[in-house]
Amino acid sequence: MSETSPTRAVVLELKDEQRAMNEGYVFLDEKCLLLAGEILRELTRHAAFDRAFIAAHDAALLLLQAAVARHGLDNLQVYPALDQSTTPVARVARSIMGVRLQDASWQAADTVPAPSVLPSPEAEACRRAFLALVAAAVPLAAVSGNLERLSFEYRRSVRRARALQDVLLPELDDEIYRIETRLEELEQEDAISMRYRA
Repeated sequence: MSETSPTRAVVLELKDEQRAMNEGYVFLDEKCLLLAGEILRELTRHAAFDRAFIAAHDAALLLLQAAVARHGLDNLQVYPALDQSTTPVARVARSIMGVRLQDASWQAADTVPAPSVLPSPEAEACRRAFLALVAAAVPLAAVSGNLERLSFEYRRSVRRARALQDVLLPELDDEIYRIETRLEELEQEDAISMRYRA
């Protein structure tokens, strides 16, 4: 219990605060619904990107096996790679309820590989398959990051909404009830004392 003086002005202030807290609770509740909807959309996208990544991984694994069978592991390890260090990751930023999200894609640059001592179609197919695997991993990573940020913000908003609903609003209701009860008691005491004086 607070030591607030029981006056009508205090009751009005507390009721204004109660109204603001109710509006905050409604906002947080709607925010949770919007975040949950976005999480479901991102999960659908994640599933699609995950399937594409697994397919690219399986294809790259088969082509790696063929290249290793042709060249051997030692020769394949020294097979020249394409220089993809300048290939940018294209990102598109967006936001929902203050949560920063992004979409990302990666396209392999058309670079000419260094000449190989033992060129083969198996090694070239393996190289292309692993570039496709990296390209499939980039959007999957972006969506995974989006899900982490959305999940964190959702949990935080739920905690805040519960704190308002289960702790702050009931305490405020009790405080308003206590002050209004005390004001009624004071009014009754004043009425009784006025009767005795009359």
